[in-house]
Amino acid sequence: MRIALTTTSYQDTPGAHHDVLTQSGYEIIRARGPLPESEMHKLVTEGGGVDGIINGDDAITARVIDAALPRLKVISKYGIGLDSIDVAAATDRKIPVLFTPGVNHTTVAEHTIGLMIMLAKHMYVEIQHVKNGEWKRITGSELAGKTLGILGLGRIGKEVAKRCKAFDMSVIAYDVYWDDAFADAHGIERAASADEVAKQADVLSLHMNLTNENRQFINEARIAEMKDHAIIINCSRGGLINEADVAQACLAGELGGYGGDVLEDEPMQTPHPFQGVDNVIITPHIASRTFESVERQALRATHNLVNYLEGREDFIQANEF
Repeated sequence: MRIALTTTSYQDTPGAHHDVLTQSGYEIIRARGPLPESEMHKLVTEGGGVDGIINGDDAITARVIDAALPRLKVISKYGIGLDSIDVAAATDRKIPVLFTPGVNHTTVAEHTIGLMIMLAKHMYVEIQHVKNGEWKRITGSELAGKTLGILGLGRIGKEVAKRCKAFDMSVIAYDVYWDDAFADAHGIERAASADEVAKQADVLSLHMNLTNENRQFINEARIAEMKDHAIIINCSRGGLINEADVAQACLAGELGGYGGDVLEDEPMQTPHPFQGVDNVIITPHIASRTFESVERQALRATHNLVNYLEGREDFIQANEF
C-alpha cells in the first residue's frame, strides 16, 4: 500500500500517530501541504499512484480524484472541514471520505477566546509599541456585559459559548440544527436567523461550514447592519468573509477589529488587504495546532485510514453511497 501524507502539523508534531502509521507497514509518500490542484495531481500520479491519502486542506478536486483512479481507495481528512475536497465527485466514484469530528473543539475554542481578548484590549498593537520602545496606552474594552453572537452552535461553537458565559457575556446564536438542551442549560438565546445574530452581536464568532450559500457572508452590506465597532472572529473558513470589505471596515473604524485563523487562499498571497491594518489579527491556521489536538486528530485520521484499508469497521465516514 502507498499512502500520500500532506498535512504538516501531523508530520511536525510528535505523538503516537507516527507509531500507528509506521506499524501499518505502508509506504508513505510525504509532501508539505496545503497543495494546490496541480501539485496534488502530481503527487497521486507519480510512482504508480497511491492507495490512500491523509490530507489537510489540499485541493482534492474531481480532476485529482480521477487521476488517482483506479488505484485510489480512500481519502482520510485530517480535520473536520471538507470544503477543499470534492466530496460529490468522490461519492460518485465510490471513494469514501473519512474525517475526524470531535477532536479539536477545545483548542479551537481557546484560540477563538484568545483572539477576542487580543482585539478587545488592543494587545497586538500595544505589544508592538512596547517592543519598539514606545509607551503608548490605548483604552480597551471589557468582554463582560457584551453580547456574543455565534453562527454555528456545533461542537466548537458550544465550547466558545461556555467559556464566554464564564466571562459574563450574553450569548445569542443561530444554527440550523438547534440543541435545545444545551441552549437551555447555558442560557443561550436562539435567534431566528444568522442576520439577526450579526445585527445584535458586539462580538460575532463564525463557526459555520463553508457553503455556496454562505460564501462571503460577511461583506460590506452586512457590516453596515452590524453594531458600530463590533468585533468579528473567524476560526472556521476564510471564504465566509469578503477580505477586502473587512479590511476596509477595520481601517475606517466601522469594525472594532477582525481576528482570523484562516484565509480564503492559504498561505497568504501578498500583497493582501489585511497587511498593515493594526486591528486585524491573523494567525496561520493554527487554532487546532496544539500537541494535544494534533495527536487526537492524527490518531483518528490514521486509524480511519488503516481500519478502512484493513477491512475493519472502526472509521468515520463523511459521505454515503
